[in-house]
Amino acid sequence: MAKAAGQPKSPLLWPPRQRPTLQLRNVIERLPKDDKMLRHQVRSLLRAAWRLPQADEGLARMKKLAEMIERDHPKAAASLREGLEETFTINRHDVPPSLHRCLATTNVIESPQSGVRKKTSNVCRWRDGDMILRWVAGAFLLTERNFRKIMGYQDLWTLAGILGRTNATRSQQEKVA
Repeated sequence: MAKAAGQPKSPLLWPPRQRPTLQLRNVIERLPKDDKMLRHQVRSLLRAAWRLPQADEGLARMKKLAEMIERDHPKAAASLREGLEETFTINRHDVPPSLHRCLATTNVIESPQSGVRKKTSNVCRWRDGDMILRWVAGAFLLTERNFRKIMGYQDLWTLAGILGRTNATRSQQEKVA
């Protein structure tokens, strides 16, 4: 998969489509609505696979699940196979379990963007690029007031080490947390 221009090079910031929570929703949406038992079973199997500590074992279980539903529900199986390798990035990089929930969802990304969208929604006419930058920067600063600590913030130092940011000073780590 080619990287888009300006996309972060962090292995943990994979495209939002491959986030486990979004992948779960996409697979479930492609299953028949009236077959609640199948939907529940697939949801449980996917969640169990993501909870496995070994990425290879979880990947094997997901591939087996895709084979199982392939015959009756090919679109759901195709959705499951799409981005399958990327869904186990957290497991492969030995990220502490306390950070799994935070990094496995898009909430950390979507929450600030939603705040900016709300604060800039009444602007009718954007005059130039500088005005856009000022408004967005101001909206991010106002939105920042509502931020809470992420679950597992105590283990952010290990995430910095995984990403290769070992030269960060203690004061910088405290500002992030």
